[in-house]
Amino acid sequence: MSARADTVLATARRTIRTEAEALAILGDSLGESFVAAVDLILEARGRIIVSGMGKSGHIARKLAATFASTGTPAHYVHPAEASHGDLGMMTRGDVVLVLSNSGETPELADIIAHSRRFRIPLIGVASRPDSALMRQADVGIVLPEAAEACTTGVVPTSSTTMMLALGDALAVVLMDHRQFTAEMFRDFHPGGKLGARLTKVGDLMHRDAKLPTGSLATPMSEVLLTISQKGFGVLGVLDESHHLTGIITDGDLRRHMDGLLERTAGDVMTAAPQTIGPDALAEEAVAIMNERKITCLFVVDPEGSGQVAGLIHIHDCLRAGVV
Repeated sequence: MSARADTVLATARRTIRTEAEALAILGDSLGESFVAAVDLILEARGRIIVSGMGKSGHIARKLAATFASTGTPAHYVHPAEASHGDLGMMTRGDVVLVLSNSGETPELADIIAHSRRFRIPLIGVASRPDSALMRQADVGIVLPEAAEACTTGVVPTSSTTMMLALGDALAVVLMDHRQFTAEMFRDFHPGGKLGARLTKVGDLMHRDAKLPTGSLATPMSEVLLTISQKGFGVLGVLDESHHLTGIITDGDLRRHMDGLLERTAGDVMTAAPQTIGPDALAEEAVAIMNERKITCLFVVDPEGSGQVAGLIHIHDCLRAGVV
């Protein structure tokens, strides 16, 4: 490795180590003010209004998105836009979370004043306990003294990392209090990889008339016709109570080629096939299909009637991004 590469990596590792140390200091510094901030948010009937300027504003945008996606309604208000009409986004019942490393950011003055005028609870996050923001805040969380990671010591690095981690800590505490589940998280993330990972079998399965099914007594001539028409390459065999008792696949057809058309579905089927429930994650269905080297699963509700509810195919999962 070249001398230049050594220097680059040394600087990068020092930066990460410095910010990690700042986070450790932050964790140790948390106390009653953090608890008070959580209580203030839980008591609010409205939303969290998150604001900040510059680098703190970028962190504030991210935190507003994190709160909103984890069960705590929130949105970001830009301080400059607030002075030109967006103060109307803040109403009684809300709680305001303002981020500012110095606590003296002039653009925040109107937001702070508005919260005081209309008695909207204000949570301030800053590094200076005697700053204007912290003096006005109902709850002030002081960022502990920690070195910035840059060599000049002035570029916001460790300080913004601490703000981000502090906001994430608030979001996670609120999630736990509200018993926010993975299913609830999926409701806010229907798209993308996260949505795909949390997709349930019941969201992708085929139902009703699309299902390839027959009875134990169905002649194999009808079975072949149904398999061809439905296009899944299988047929589910149902008993008198419409419970899945067997399945017919290409392999079953090959094993019974001799006199196939003289047989019934009950003669040819493989009994007790693998199934899955509608509330299972589609990822689980993919894992089962890959392990058993099959392309589809019948869906049966184990806690319901026990009847066939649907069928899920590996192609449905791939189209939904579940891999």
